[in-house]
Amino acid sequence: MNQLIAPHLTDVICLLLSAGLFTFYHFFVRSKLKTDPTYSLYGATMLARTAWVVNVMEEKNDILAVQTLRNSTMAATFLASTAVLLAVGLLTLSGQADKLGQTWHALNLFGSRAESTLTLKLLVILANLFIAFFNFSFAIRLFSHVGFLINTPPEEGSYGASITFVAIQLNKAGGYFHMGMRAYYFLVPLIFWLFSPVFMVLATVTLVILVWRIEKTPRLDCSYLGAIYKNSCPLPNK
Repeated sequence: MNQLIAPHLTDVICLLLSAGLFTFYHFFVRSKLKTDPTYSLYGATMLARTAWVVNVMEEKNDILAVQTLRNSTMAATFLASTAVLLAVGLLTLSGQADKLGQTWHALNLFGSRAESTLTLKLLVILANLFIAFFNFSFAIRLFSHVGFLINTPPEEGSYGASITFVAIQLNKAGGYFHMGMRAYYFLVPLIFWLFSPVFMVLATVTLVILVWRIEKTPRLDCSYLGAIYKNSCPLPNK
């Protein structure tokens, strides 16, 4: 076992470090969402989706529901198809690993340059793409189910036709879409891993910082909204 890991030790350690950092960030955000549901845009969107389901099912906005779910399904379908195409392209490149390794390892000063290491990297990237594909596929499946459920008249005592059940299914679909995008994001450090494990760690740190800044819910600027809402703030400051 040690003989199998030893040639890839630096690369494996950097991979675990990058994956651990990326995972820690998501556990950190999840812990924040327990105390502040609007800490990230994902949490705020979950609340918005729930309110949207209530509005659609109570007001009978069937056309709005169909159009919105269609857009979500098309986005998930496009991303799932892209993941498959990238996986096929990666399998094609794997047949030329011996030639590409000389170019990709030109800046690899610390990691292994063995052909088996490059094969390991391609397999990890392939697994990441399949994770993205399955998450987007599950999202498509649930979006399709919600399209039927949301047009069902809500009935008391009927769990399958309740507003709560529909909202749960829609948020579950959004969760799968969210995880699929996370797999896409982590694809960036994995691509840098092809060149050097150090580049992968640096790319992961940069990615976490960028994702945190983009996804953290911004503070409400009451001075800007004052002109629109007559000096009143519709949401509390954080």
